[in-house]
Amino acid sequence: MVRLKGFEKLTNVDEALSIFFKALKPKRLSVERVSLEEAFGRVAAVNTIATVDLPQFDRSAVDGYAVRAEDTFEASQFKPRAFRLTLKDSIGKGQVKQVWTGNALPKGGDAVVMLEHTRALEGGIQIIAALTPGENVSMKGEDIDKGEVAVKQGTRLQAHHVGFLAALSITQVDVVQKPRVAVISTGNELVELGKKPPLNKIINSNRFVIAGLCRELGAEPLYLGIAKDNEDEIGAKILEGIEEADAVITTGGTSVGAADLVPIAVNKLGKPGILVHGVGLRPGMPTALGILKSKPIFVLSGYAVAATIGFEVFARPTILKLLGVDEPRPMIKARLTRRVAGALGRRVYLRVKAFEEASEFCAEPVRTKGSGLLSSMVNANGYVIIPEDREGLEEGETVTVHLFSPLAR
Repeated sequence: MVRLKGFEKLTNVDEALSIFFKALKPKRLSVERVSLEEAFGRVAAVNTIATVDLPQFDRSAVDGYAVRAEDTFEASQFKPRAFRLTLKDSIGKGQVKQVWTGNALPKGGDAVVMLEHTRALEGGIQIIAALTPGENVSMKGEDIDKGEVAVKQGTRLQAHHVGFLAALSITQVDVVQKPRVAVISTGNELVELGKKPPLNKIINSNRFVIAGLCRELGAEPLYLGIAKDNEDEIGAKILEGIEEADAVITTGGTSVGAADLVPIAVNKLGKPGILVHGVGLRPGMPTALGILKSKPIFVLSGYAVAATIGFEVFARPTILKLLGVDEPRPMIKARLTRRVAGALGRRVYLRVKAFEEASEFCAEPVRTKGSGLLSSMVNANGYVIIPEDREGLEEGETVTVHLFSPLAR
């Protein structure tokens, strides 16, 4: 028991992840088919194959006139060539047909002269620029050939993916089911937003932080409310979460005080229960990891920043595994603007504000006195990891910044 004694031993972050994943063996969730309108942000569950060529025919890429390129080889501004207009679906020597962007090329045409490179004549035009075959033409299958993979399995579908599938006349797509994550807040001191808290109470803001982090990954948060500091009440909420969701996240009640009951409640619900409690992490040392009925249980700190870091380190990679994707945070190399202390034996997640100055990326540590100050996250756009074996990082040292927001201006 760690209660009232402190954490006698902290588990290394990498070891904690290894223990957890070895026991959990997380697998990608099931597949569901959704309409293309619902596909944005979802993860493709299978390779999507092009059922047609795109374009399906040779088409004009500009507004102008379809022509046989060889008829224009000697044309120039000083030696214009005259051509006759035709309305037929085919053109011969010395003929052109007016086309607009996206129009199919008439039979016999293999290039399109831009309007800017023509002069009007009665019944025809003059061309003042030489063309090569295929110039200003989108060729059949230029975008993709029938039978090729249009979108790979494991791709998170963005606007251009969805548009590409629409262009291929694909109306439905197979995606990975959204992981459902039960979110439970614990603590007698909490009240819900909208209620005026007494002097000894605080607004439950953690639920919004955790729900937002889940949605950022494409998971669906399921808020189950506040559990008081009571083992039975906490256990009932966790059981509800296990039945309703693919993962459970609790905040609060995970340290070593008399009211920190969540790990005890988890262990009372079954095996294997809590696998790790107390991690060499700063902030987020009291984090606990458990498994019940083959579902992950993340017992995070009640302090908002510590809960965020616990989520980043443990819940985020787990949810991504349930989605079948590997999406590390964007990273940049930056110069640290001042010296910062580490914590030997603990991996420090230092909040920083990254910005560009004089063609150089810089990382300015955000000043903070604790793991409960959400402003330290609001004022940051990334974090720098200080390894367990470093006493600190020096001013001017090159560091890797893991970005969770755009660069600061």
